[in-house]
Amino acid sequence: MRFVVLRKSDKNMESGALPRKEVLTAMRKYDEELIQAGVLLAVERLQSSSEGTRINFSRGTFTAIDGPFAETKELIAGIMLIQAESKEEAIEWVKRCPTLDGDVEAEFEIRQVLDMSDLIPS
Repeated sequence: MRFVVLRKSDKNMESGALPRKEVLTAMRKYDEELIQAGVLLAVERLQSSSEGTRINFSRGTFTAIDGPFAETKELIAGIMLIQAESKEEAIEWVKRCPTLDGDVEAEFEIRQVLDMSDLIPS
């Protein structure tokens, strides 16, 4: 089973400041553990929303809105695509993920990636 792990953004991530060296080292180590376990399929960290653009389509009308975006709780700071035997295993891997600082709250969302076979009844 494949799962996408969405790391929600926060004001620190939206500031554009880089994490401390210790945090970057911990993240690199975590990524290496995922790779060695055969779990990590992809990992991407995203720029702050000030560099982004939202695209809206509504009844044939196209709108592009440049960031930054006010609601940081709705923003994504990064994604991982992992392979796990179950959602519970995916959660266990996420529990091991270092956050940007020990005193910062972090929010993740885990969602299973559907294959065409999941969408088309047999």
